[in-house]
Amino acid sequence: MDLQKILAEKKIIIFDGGTGTELARRGVEASGAVNLTNPDQILSFHTDYADLGVDALTTNTFTMNRISIESKGLDTDLRKANLAGAGLARKAAGEGQYVFGDIGPTGKLLEPYGTYTEEQFYENFEEQARILIEGEVDGLIIETMTDLREALCALKAARSVTDRPILVTLSFAVTDKGGRTIMGSTVPEIAKALEKNGANAVGANCGDLSPEEMGKIAAIYKEHSSLPVLIQPNAGKPKLVDKETVYDMSPEDFADGILKCVESGASMVGGCCGTTLEHIKAALNLLR
Repeated sequence: MDLQKILAEKKIIIFDGGTGTELARRGVEASGAVNLTNPDQILSFHTDYADLGVDALTTNTFTMNRISIESKGLDTDLRKANLAGAGLARKAAGEGQYVFGDIGPTGKLLEPYGTYTEEQFYENFEEQARILIEGEVDGLIIETMTDLREALCALKAARSVTDRPILVTLSFAVTDKGGRTIMGSTVPEIAKALEKNGANAVGANCGDLSPEEMGKIAAIYKEHSSLPVLIQPNAGKPKLVDKETVYDMSPEDFADGILKCVESGASMVGGCCGTTLEHIKAALNLLR
């Protein structure tokens, strides 16, 4: 997969929406384990997005790394879950549609804030990346990282097993002072570090920002990196209602925010928490 060539032809690559959100709407547990226990629902989820006309599907493997699985006490076969996740997305993808293997954070902290070493994180991500590549994904997407060090562990590990495109996005809390994650990493330092270590695209997803604010993050990335920028916002800022986090932005307002991200320099867009088929459809209609 030649990412630059595809962008030259398409101009904009459109990804799918929030996996957990859409699965919850269908009454399905938001877990990679469902790839094994309820594959028909996962295939249906991917197929609906493929039929919508997106350019890229993301595998349902976000939490399927060993540290995450074991720390949660899950009885899930890591290898089988990742291979199934890749296979189901591949089965749903049509001609000209690409599949990216999803790699999320461990949910743990590196020393000195936590007990894990960078070597342990590296080995953890290398294992998952290797399995996803074996599952014949077109590329990998490392997302929802808040710690640049963890993102780099994942990127270096993934790059060690493949020369396919690797997209890396972090989650931001604020847009001022260069944009910052909750761990204090700024867009300029993130862009420099990811480009130096072999990322094919950089960007942002999830976090505490609105789609319009994510456009500001895209603009800062464009100032500090020559790589394509991927932005996947939530359906608005998270709100706490009856002790539950909700996202209530309408598909039309979400699409307007996505357009601002593109105008600010994003060449790849999609959706994260709270986004549904309707949100991505609205974005598709507006962009195309």
